Amino acid sequence: MSNGTFPINMRDIKFVLYEQLGVERLCQFDKFKDFSRETFDMVLEEGAKLASEVIAPLNSVSDKEGCTFEKGKVKVPEAFHDAFQKYCEGGWIAASVDAEAGGQGLPESVGIAAAEMFVGACCAFTTYPGLTRGAANLIQSFGTPQQKKLFLEKMYGGQWTGTMCLTEPQAGSAVGDTKTIAKKVGDHYLIQGTKIFITAGEHNLAENIIHAVLARTENAPPGIKGLSLFIVPKIRVNSDGSLSEPNDITCGGIEHKMGIKGSATCTLNFGDEGRCHGSILGQEGEGIKLMFQMMNEARIGVGLQGFALGNVAYLHALKYAKERIQGVEITKMRNPNAPRVPIIKHPDIRRMLLTMKAYVEGSRALLYQTAYYGDLARVASDPKEKEHYENMIDLLTPICKAYSTDLAFRLTEWAIQIYGGYGYCGEYPVEQFCRDVKITSIYEGTNGIQAMDLVGRKLSLKKGALFMGWMKEINEFIEKQKGHPAFGSSVAQLEQAKITLINVSLHFAKVAAGGDPLYPMLHACPYLELFGEVQLAYLLLQQAIIAHDKLQANFQKTGATAAEAQAKVVDEQPEAAFYAGKLHTAEFFTSNILPRVQSTATTILSGNRSALAIPEAAF
Repeated sequence: MSNGTFPINMRDIKFVLYEQLGVERLCQFDKFKDFSRETFDMVLEEGAKLASEVIAPLNSVSDKEGCTFEKGKVKVPEAFHDAFQKYCEGGWIAASVDAEAGGQGLPESVGIAAAEMFVGACCAFTTYPGLTRGAANLIQSFGTPQQKKLFLEKMYGGQWTGTMCLTEPQAGSAVGDTKTIAKKVGDHYLIQGTKIFITAGEHNLAENIIHAVLARTENAPPGIKGLSLFIVPKIRVNSDGSLSEPNDITCGGIEHKMGIKGSATCTLNFGDEGRCHGSILGQEGEGIKLMFQMMNEARIGVGLQGFALGNVAYLHALKYAKERIQGVEITKMRNPNAPRVPIIKHPDIRRMLLTMKAYVEGSRALLYQTAYYGDLARVASDPKEKEHYENMIDLLTPICKAYSTDLAFRLTEWAIQIYGGYGYCGEYPVEQFCRDVKITSIYEGTNGIQAMDLVGRKLSLKKGALFMGWMKEINEFIEKQKGHPAFGSSVAQLEQAKITLINVSLHFAKVAAGGDPLYPMLHACPYLELFGEVQLAYLLLQQAIIAHDKLQANFQKTGATAAEAQAKVVDEQPEAAFYAGKLHTAEFFTSNILPRVQSTATTILSGNRSALAIPEAAF
């Protein structure tokens, strides 16, 4: 029984990438022609090495040491410095950025697999390079040639870092209430205002920090239409790229948080002395439009954060359950001399572990699939095909963010439960995962906002084209596999769940068209969860059918009956055991979790408006 080293399920990572998604097919396109499965494997192995040897040792240190604030300056945990240098030297900030922009040009689907390992190793550490990439990508997409020349190389290389600055004391999720102002003076703007909860807003990891700041120009209209986006460096940058003078940005303090304590969450004051210079990105009034690129990237990234922490909690709990000796088998409870067994022998522990396994492996497939749609959109030559993949990303982004992070908190909770009393103690890692993961359902738009985005915008966007595209894909799978010899009945359950999802979606449309927008919003979160259950069932059944075919091919080689071969092969071959696990996981999910779709739908369709009707004084 031990805390163990950092666990990585490389076999499942490669299963999703190669056997489920087939990402090596991307190498047929010019954009990825210099890569191969062998190079992808090398990237994954190097990523695993960095995660295990360099980043994972930071996790406990980061939690205990945290960030410190003194006289406007923030210091990160000391061990972060060497790790950040190695991370940057490996080119990981720009791993899936186009080579022309200074990146390695990897597919997003391979990049997200490496990111899973890094985030699971130490989530707090990865916030610094993660936000840097997002801010640099904004400049790459919308910046002028001069802005790209000044910032991209140093940001993608980690010499400078980046942030996104949206939230203000009076404007949290209500971004349209932003009061930070930008007054044009000559060729620049003077920025003045306060931003709060700014991750990596001030630190001593890099010589400069480039802030992407939402602000309101003079005479701009109210609400989000009046917002513009500005590049605001901590230290001004001369036209030749050298550093000039401090840019009148001060850190007013850092938050003392429940988790991710090594990630500095800052209050930033811009222009207290009227000398904070910013340059506009894009045009005035385009701030939200441009910032949505970074926000959507961040939402998938936060979904990955949640999943990665839930996954590593599961892997630790699984290892512990195999090592921890306690009690006897249920069938021998009356025998005081019965041998004591590992707790994985106990039915309730097995139930929790298989629930965790299903959610972890389904969430991995969901996130990787969404990244893969991005890769396919990048190589698509047909505009309609490109639009389909982009639609799928838009539809699935709130699922990736909200469903994955809500699940992740439960995963860490179950991990603590499996550890028992030890799980509640700091000597073991899972209590930190539980604290670290909670923020993921809150930042980058709370999960309630993600659900409202799904119901209020994504379902009706482009006259329902996003939802129709998703239905077409899942319908094709159902039609192809409904007669499957082993999983036909499970596919039938998926079909019924899909029909239920459609009925609820149509009900929302009918209610909203009747002049009642509140009722769909009341049930937006349960609806998003319902959607997530259907999507995970689809992905897990995909996996199970692939695994079934691989096992059948293996059985035929042995010459034994299927039952004999399965028992023998699974016992003797790790690969067969892996595939058998896929069969049981999909069966468990469709039998134990997917039926919740019907009960959730019953609740939504009931018409009960108690939460809307109750007077505030009656709460």
